Amino acid sequence: MNARTVPAQVDPSLPKGAGGRQARQGAATLAADLRVALLRCTRRIRAEKSDLELSDTQYSVLSVLDRIGPLTLRELADHERVQPPSMTRAVNGLADRGLATRSDHPVDGRQVLVAVSEAGRAELRETRRRRDAWLARRLAELDPADRAVLAAAKDVLSRIADS
Repeated sequence: MNARTVPAQVDPSLPKGAGGRQARQGAATLAADLRVALLRCTRRIRAEKSDLELSDTQYSVLSVLDRIGPLTLRELADHERVQPPSMTRAVNGLADRGLATRSDHPVDGRQVLVAVSEAGRAELRETRRRRDAWLARRLAELDPADRAVLAAAKDVLSRIADS
């Protein structure tokens, strides 16, 4: 059954009109519970990376560069919602390890473009493989009904994330 078509369960003992308040309180409780569960899952998945010295920020930068293509430091900082000095440190660490490259900006000589290197792509592939394998093992331990619930929740969570 689609979550959007399920009627809210209203406590019949509440005064008329209290169902909206109860639904809001239920949504707030669900939000808190989901936030904790999602954060714990995210932390556990992030622990599965092939290079333990690579920070979460650096991994995220590699992922953005792989998905979007070369960006300036300012564009990367804006995308990751960090200050430019923090992004400079992250990119310097990636470049020092050969995971990212810098090149002159084709139009603005004051800027550089940062791109993911082949070694960076290999790091991304291996980390994604490890993370997917870890999660697949956990999902395989669940019964089919629980996996079906998670499959449905995936679409709902994607809609929430995209909103």
